Amino acid sequence: MSTLSADVSQNGTIRNVDSSSSVCDDTIKNVDSSSSVFELEDYDFSKLPDRPKNLNIDRQRSFDERSLTDLPIGYSPCPPSRADNFYRGLDHFDGVFSPTKRSLINTPRSVFGYEPHPMIAEAWETLRRSLVYFRGHPVGTIAALDSSEEKLNYDQVFVRDFVPSALAFLMNGEPEIVKNFILKTLRLQSWEKKIDRFQLGEGVMPASFKVLHDPIRNTETLIADFGESAIGRVAPVDSGFWWIILLRAYTRSTGDSSLAEMAECQKGMRLILSLCLSEGFDTFPTLLCADGCCMIDRRMGVYGYPIEIQALFFMALRCALVLLKPDAEGKEFMERIAKRLHALSYHMRSYFWLDMKQLNDIYRYKTEEYSHTAVNKFNIMPDSLPEWIFDFMPTHGGYFVGNVGPSNMDFRWFCLGNCIAILSSLATPEQATAIMDLIESRWQELVGDMPLKVCYPAIEGHEWRIVTGCDPKNIRWSYHNGGSWPVLLWLLTAACVKVGRPQLARRAIELAETRLSKDGWPEYYDGKLGRFIGKQARKHQTWSIAGYLVAKMMLEDPSHLGMVSLEEDRHLKPVLRRSSSWTF
Repeated sequence: MSTLSADVSQNGTIRNVDSSSSVCDDTIKNVDSSSSVFELEDYDFSKLPDRPKNLNIDRQRSFDERSLTDLPIGYSPCPPSRADNFYRGLDHFDGVFSPTKRSLINTPRSVFGYEPHPMIAEAWETLRRSLVYFRGHPVGTIAALDSSEEKLNYDQVFVRDFVPSALAFLMNGEPEIVKNFILKTLRLQSWEKKIDRFQLGEGVMPASFKVLHDPIRNTETLIADFGESAIGRVAPVDSGFWWIILLRAYTRSTGDSSLAEMAECQKGMRLILSLCLSEGFDTFPTLLCADGCCMIDRRMGVYGYPIEIQALFFMALRCALVLLKPDAEGKEFMERIAKRLHALSYHMRSYFWLDMKQLNDIYRYKTEEYSHTAVNKFNIMPDSLPEWIFDFMPTHGGYFVGNVGPSNMDFRWFCLGNCIAILSSLATPEQATAIMDLIESRWQELVGDMPLKVCYPAIEGHEWRIVTGCDPKNIRWSYHNGGSWPVLLWLLTAACVKVGRPQLARRAIELAETRLSKDGWPEYYDGKLGRFIGKQARKHQTWSIAGYLVAKMMLEDPSHLGMVSLEEDRHLKPVLRRSSSWTF
């Protein structure tokens, strides 16, 4: 929790003031408020260049060759609109260059000939008002513009929260803010990080940062939070992964590889990789994590090997594999990444995957098997199967469970981890289709009246008291405990587009459009169906706004998917045999 404050002027300038905080020595002149808000102007699409001027065609081709194979994805029948015909004409997205044309709120009609929704103009205006400036340049967006509540740390720039904002700006042809953010957080990574008397790893990325403005000295300084101010004092494991994923999105969108090739960015990636590829006592290729280390940043029983972290880990490794330069240092990490990816993909696809067949196998498991030929390798007790799972699991469908460890399987559905599994191709094409089948079959439970459940189902009663420690914010069907989060709309849309189910994404977006703007862009919704604005939800939540914009733009122009999607690599497609032992 932070007591830092931020004032938002009418023209959108963010001025942060806290004279009592210790800050770095970087001082700068006052920011010119006239440069804080971009003016939107009419744009003639016919003037768009085929590719940006700084596109390095040879380098872009090498990215495709080094990373992925071209596996076509079939698309299911859709209404015969011009947009849907465009979907059916695309075989895959990873090799598709993401155009940088603007998504214009003043343009009367979209490129596919339908009227833009009036919410789009409001969303862009609010997103631009959330911009934070440092040294006269935009470096991120604050978490929320809600002035009716105590700010806590909602006036800071969060790494994970900025991702949908960054994608929105990239899709709109405004990459400079994303570049500034990448470089600024990279500089913060090099700071000494201590919690009490313990020093964190050199590669840890901040959870958030803040610009402090001193009106007396007319200076600005940066401070960062690496977990020392967070609730629970947990370092953000996901920040470094999102940073690598965003670096690839920037490179893919602009065609400019010079940023990723900078020595500082190469070192930053290696430091992050050093943390998660280090050798220890692990017997699994997954990452062991504490509760509260990701989007679910409070105690919610996700300690161990949460699906969100494993999916982000997998995607970050694949992104790093194409971003690292094959020099002496880079080549060593590339070899370590390749080995880990093989083991991680096998482990996740084999042990985290749950469908009707696997559920029936667990139901009939024998326990206390002591041998190399054990079927129940994690000694999962059949009696631990929750009652709800038998009705929840459809005949056709499946998903990656929330956690797997010694005598522990968390059967809850987690949206972010499963969507990232699809986008990173951690899920095989068959598994990706099964996840979409599950969402479609259980639409009422997972989407309801407002997309999208962060996890399902909610925990309650005695289990809630034990798992959350009686957390009043995570009561049943609220916040992280089965709450509905509009920001997840962009992840669902991206996954739907990749699997060839754009009609599902369109259905979810239209559902959100009935209330999201009228309700003031809340952070989350409460209730089993997501009918109520969250009890403690902030209004004008930036990533709710950005998530909606990204979903709309991606559905309108599916070539944007190339920023956040990786096709399946044939080298990561072994026959799934449960061997008695493996190494990584």
